[in-house]
Amino acid sequence: MDSREAFIALNMIERVGPVRVRQLLEHFGEAPAILRASRQQLLAVHGIGPDTADSIVNWEKTVDLSGELKRIAEFGCHVLIQDDENYPPSLREIYDPPIVLYVKGTLDAKDRNSVAIVGSRQTTHYGLEVARKFGYQLGYVGVTTVSGGARGIDTAAHQGALNAKGRTIAVLGTGINIVFPPENAELFDRISTSGAIITQFPFNRQADKQTFPIRNRIVAGMTLGTVVVEANLSSGALITANFATEYGRQIFAVPGRIDSPRSKGCHELIKAGAKLCEGAEDILSEFEYLFPKPNRPASPNETGVLPALTLSANEQAVYDTLKSDGEIGIDEVIRFSGLPSSAASVALLSLEMKRLIKQLPGKMFVRNR
Repeated sequence: MDSREAFIALNMIERVGPVRVRQLLEHFGEAPAILRASRQQLLAVHGIGPDTADSIVNWEKTVDLSGELKRIAEFGCHVLIQDDENYPPSLREIYDPPIVLYVKGTLDAKDRNSVAIVGSRQTTHYGLEVARKFGYQLGYVGVTTVSGGARGIDTAAHQGALNAKGRTIAVLGTGINIVFPPENAELFDRISTSGAIITQFPFNRQADKQTFPIRNRIVAGMTLGTVVVEANLSSGALITANFATEYGRQIFAVPGRIDSPRSKGCHELIKAGAKLCEGAEDILSEFEYLFPKPNRPASPNETGVLPALTLSANEQAVYDTLKSDGEIGIDEVIRFSGLPSSAASVALLSLEMKRLIKQLPGKMFVRNR
């Protein structure tokens, strides 16, 4: 048995979680040695009681490891452990990182620049449009959108990223072979080809009240920050935000109607210090310094010349409306460029990321000199 197989087995044992596995590894040095240990040896480890020791000693009676390995192969997914290069580095830093991650699709270096977009399952048209817009804008500039694959805000955020041909990751609160909600089967297939479906749960694990908070901790732990689009005061999205706060990550909240219960959670977050978020530029302004240089072309101030960049037709149309010696409002940009407001907004955001323009207070824009 190799380490990967041992970690898969440990992940399937009752009463054995990430914290206990870390304690066991500190004592035994490697995962296979944990499964070979006697009851007496296990009880010598700090934090390991009789029930946990019995579960590990008798693991072969309760865990179908060979069956799980067969299911992994047949389903076409793979399993990451913390030593793997593609295991999310931000997730590795939290107190209780998952022992394993089941992955359908791919995780890669680009996903280090990822942002969570979460919110209520029961949402408004406004919330869906905002989540879809943010997913699109982030995907357009190369930021990975992470969410929970649930109805409502999660689904809209994934759809927006996919529509921009960007990367998106869905973190499940079930086994990777279970589609929940069932109507998202096609969406999950699209996500697995443009990012990944991931979970820490073994095959056939059904959703329950425990699995979703566990899922939410992964969403918060693997991302630079969490955007709550719409949430009532009892929403699971606030659990994700609490995890993000615990992990020292940035929290963003989208304001809504003051008479809507689905805005209450966001408004409470803003009162507590979350950054009020009106667009992707509010998110990107917090993380631009973390982006790799290929995503951050040098500004004219740094090089003395305009960057040699290829602009899309929409970007060129918007850039041509801006003045080098004066500011122009977003309404004028839309009117003079002849673009729909959504297309103009995306082009403005992309030009900002390319450092060809800058945004001034009041949604005013000007070319970089």
